[in-house]
Amino acid sequence: MSTPSRTGGPPPKAAGPPPLPARAGRALLSARMPTVAVAALLAATVAASAALQPGFFSPYGLTSSFATFLPLATIAAAQTVIVLGGGIDLSIGAVVTLSSAVSVVLMQGDDARLPLALAAGLATGAACGLLNGLVVAGLRLQPIVATFATGSMFGGAALLVLPKPGGTASPLLTEAYRMVVLAYIPVPAVLLLLLWLAWRVLRRHRFGQYLYAVGGDAGAAYTSAVPVSAVRVLSYTLGGLIAALAGTALLADSGAGDPTLGTELTLGSIAALVIGGTRLRGGSGGVGGAVTGAIVLSLIQGLVFFAGVPTDAREFVYGCVIIAAIALAGLLTARAAQRPAFQGANR
Repeated sequence: MSTPSRTGGPPPKAAGPPPLPARAGRALLSARMPTVAVAALLAATVAASAALQPGFFSPYGLTSSFATFLPLATIAAAQTVIVLGGGIDLSIGAVVTLSSAVSVVLMQGDDARLPLALAAGLATGAACGLLNGLVVAGLRLQPIVATFATGSMFGGAALLVLPKPGGTASPLLTEAYRMVVLAYIPVPAVLLLLLWLAWRVLRRHRFGQYLYAVGGDAGAAYTSAVPVSAVRVLSYTLGGLIAALAGTALLADSGAGDPTLGTELTLGSIAALVIGGTRLRGGSGGVGGAVTGAIVLSLIQGLVFFAGVPTDAREFVYGCVIIAAIALAGLLTARAAQRPAFQGANR
């Protein structure tokens, strides 16, 4: 029996690689840090700030802006490290307050005491983070409840160390914080860049990989021989250390101590990392997005002020704009994740 011969046109050509614009679009949509949504929000807030503030891009304007950005961006980075590991820290603002209070009491406006004061402040932040980690990972308490309780402890300790606003920061610290390098770049911007570079190094380290694994699926990480409890304790300790850096930045910016200095930063840090694309359930996101989200929040606060909103309505307007920014960031990120990279790819 003879096999029937095949008739018809030539065989279909094998599908080649997608064109360059399509590949670039897919790479752009798959970028995690910063996301397209956060970049769009940042561009919009920067443009609006430049329109409302004529000297926004002047050396003085940039120095003032980055001096305001750095504390919130640093505490957002600290919160992100903790959230990536599957936790959350409601005491992080109190950690900032306590560490700055310890530093300013030891500093007493003396440049010679600056190294000791900074070391004591950083050690205080790390110790607070270690306590949080042991309570959460060791006692297996819910992070929200546990850190809410320790936040009261740290806030009370800050009042014991510094009962009322006062103390003087080292002149060297405050002057260095307001300096400009290379005739245009403010020191807080350099510190912000160093913070991001340090995160990139940590992200490539084994601990960074463990952090994402534990936050993504703690059970699977445990079966893969990842020390889950140790990673969580270390994430809280590192978060406390970074939060102490935020306390130092606030102290350098204000020049004096305040026992309520970082109280309002806790919710701001959570809002910043959500805007930056970090999931609160952990395992996804990064410090770069959180830093960008913190800058967006700081710019929004400035926009509310320079837009001439009445004083008694500023907090209401600021809250509404933050809700809109979080919703817009989530919407754009979701659409970017669901949108096909190029049409006809699977045809």
